Amino acid sequence: MKKKIESYQGAAGGWGAVKSVANAVRKQMDIRQDVIAMFDMNKPEGFDCPGCAWPDPKHSASFDICENGAKAIAWEVTDKQVNASFFAENTVQSLLTWGDHELEAAGRLTQPLKYDAVSDCYKPLSWQQAFDEIGARLQSYSDPNQVEFYTSGRTSNEAAFLYQLFAREYGSNNFPDCSNMCHEPTSVGLAASIGVGKGTVLLEDFEKCDLVICIGHNPGTNHPRMLTSLRALVKRGAKMIAINPLQERGLERFTAPQNPFEMLTNSETQLASAYYNVRIGGDMALLKGMMRLLIERDDAASAAGRPSLLDDEFIQTHTVGFDELRRDVLNSEWKDIERISGLSQTQIAELADAYAAADRTIICYGMGITQHEHGTQNVQQLVNLLLMKGNIGKPGAGICPLRGHSNVQGDRTVGITEKPSAEFLARLGERYGFTPPHAPGHAAIASMQAICTGQARALICMGGNFALAMPDREASAVPLTQLDLAVHVATKLNRSHLLTARHSYILPVLGRSEIDMQKSGAQAVTVEDSMSMIHASRGVLKPAGVMLKSECAVVAGIAQAALPQSVVAWEYLVEDYDRIRNDIEAVLPEFADYNQRIRHPGGFHLINAAAERRWMTPSGKANFITSKGLLEDPSSAFNSKLVMATVRSHDQYNTTIYGMDDRYRGVFGQRDVVFMSAKQAKICRVKNGERVNLIALTPDGKRSSRRMDRLKVVIYPMADRSLVTYFPESNHMLTLDNHDPLSGIPGYKSIPVELEPSN
Repeated sequence: MKKKIESYQGAAGGWGAVKSVANAVRKQMDIRQDVIAMFDMNKPEGFDCPGCAWPDPKHSASFDICENGAKAIAWEVTDKQVNASFFAENTVQSLLTWGDHELEAAGRLTQPLKYDAVSDCYKPLSWQQAFDEIGARLQSYSDPNQVEFYTSGRTSNEAAFLYQLFAREYGSNNFPDCSNMCHEPTSVGLAASIGVGKGTVLLEDFEKCDLVICIGHNPGTNHPRMLTSLRALVKRGAKMIAINPLQERGLERFTAPQNPFEMLTNSETQLASAYYNVRIGGDMALLKGMMRLLIERDDAASAAGRPSLLDDEFIQTHTVGFDELRRDVLNSEWKDIERISGLSQTQIAELADAYAAADRTIICYGMGITQHEHGTQNVQQLVNLLLMKGNIGKPGAGICPLRGHSNVQGDRTVGITEKPSAEFLARLGERYGFTPPHAPGHAAIASMQAICTGQARALICMGGNFALAMPDREASAVPLTQLDLAVHVATKLNRSHLLTARHSYILPVLGRSEIDMQKSGAQAVTVEDSMSMIHASRGVLKPAGVMLKSECAVVAGIAQAALPQSVVAWEYLVEDYDRIRNDIEAVLPEFADYNQRIRHPGGFHLINAAAERRWMTPSGKANFITSKGLLEDPSSAFNSKLVMATVRSHDQYNTTIYGMDDRYRGVFGQRDVVFMSAKQAKICRVKNGERVNLIALTPDGKRSSRRMDRLKVVIYPMADRSLVTYFPESNHMLTLDNHDPLSGIPGYKSIPVELEPSN
């Protein structure tokens, strides 16, 4: 593969996306059969895309998929297989030298496997033997809290519900979850502000808004189908404004692959009417600057007898805490706001003017807001801005967190949380006749800390690549191998599987696209998208192997072996997933008529109280929550000259790396790069293409032992004092202590570093 750095001139989407999809299909799929499956993706009678959580429109196009959705399905339905013969040729030690792209590209896992330390290989075993051995290990532990139950966002509602049921009957609330590493500040921050830890908008609101503010996210790579909605609102005359450290092509301009005219004429739609390169870590300063201007202008309007700029009636009727916020914002100094945000007062005034002029505003945000050591407070400042003009709970307005995985929100809804409510536990216990544990369990950071200290003895992973996604992987690698038990429920081989415990198992499962046949016939599962829509997903393809089981069946198999006196009829539930949904409905009243409603095209919407201006907070109102200061990390290290953020490439989905290109940013065939502005390169006295080292700083500003060597400099249009490298290669620059104390999210996007030339 040719390595090059070459500026990409095209719009997002367009022929570049078509070519990329064709290459992915050619490398991975059986074109005669499996490409046809793409026409069933995101359709009422088909399967849900295993990629992002952007909702499906009510009237789906004939080919309603995006470039990265096509890559995800090509990756899943590959005809390559990882089986006994593969492991006979490759020891675990040799596989540890493979790249993460190579590991997953090897193919689908097709049979249950157990690690054999003598040969250093995984070897096949029967399903029943695997269940019996895993169950015996789980029965041997004196404390159920010695087991960590990790969940990936690809897990269906039905499988997630069974998983939490099993863990709680076993006696544990330890639920580290992928959301702990992406949108936990959303769950925590929004719940405190508006009483619901989810977004408040529907897809139809994008048809009614006047303004969309996109801050801290990259839709062209992470949720490409969103570009269709942005294109539509711009076409009808609404505005979109982008705020992001990097210039991202998906926020600038878009050629719709489904639009014949744009494709044939190479035309494009300009998306952002204005683009502001905020410095990494400068979001809070920017937002407080906007709020200060709005308050000052509202005061001036009132003094002059003009109509109020803010929604005074909404603030008085529906909120508390505005006076404290007002004092804090007005005390913020402009010199500090400008220095920290990297934007001038004039630029911030332009943003404030645009927001003031719009009657209905949606704010969309991603992990550029959440993955900071004060990510929860960042989210709450976005809510404060919306509340000032009553932009929560009215058509065409609201908060829109962009979830990264297709069912990460649904998993939390059905019980994957380390802090379940007393009401949920009471209903769960009543339904099944046991007393669930009430003590809070472990989220992701606490889970890894328990592993590193030896408190945890077992790790069960329902999908995902836990070891690679977490910070400080060098420090955690050895403790992971010292566990007594590791169980990985997976479709593809990844690095976490190679950090073998004393007893390690890989249990292969069906993909979203494959037919799930149980005793009562082919089954559907359900998922919840970013906008709280619940809909069915039905696989259409023949499974990659005859030994594959569904996630539901695997959970039931382990549970039956681990809990021989279980009060749950596990086998009965798995025979017909309608039975699982009946139980979900009994425990969660918002799922009333679950089985009936998912059979309607498009499914149904879970009621969002905040969207109806019902505030499920202790105050009974929406809360303006004040965050003191302007820096999201006030440590001296954060005041260093450079702050680094980790991002995905365009050929990547979370920890899954489809290829080595990052087309929109002009990087091809490589990932060992660091992006910086031309101004920053001049300050650092480095040139495009030169090699540099990055050294992570400790909280007191000293150089640590954590470093990245020989990264290639890529000069890119972006904010100064900011550096960007790829996730997950950069995760070791963080320690487990570098996390938000409110939500526990690691600070993947606020890492203070020093830069030095490479020898």
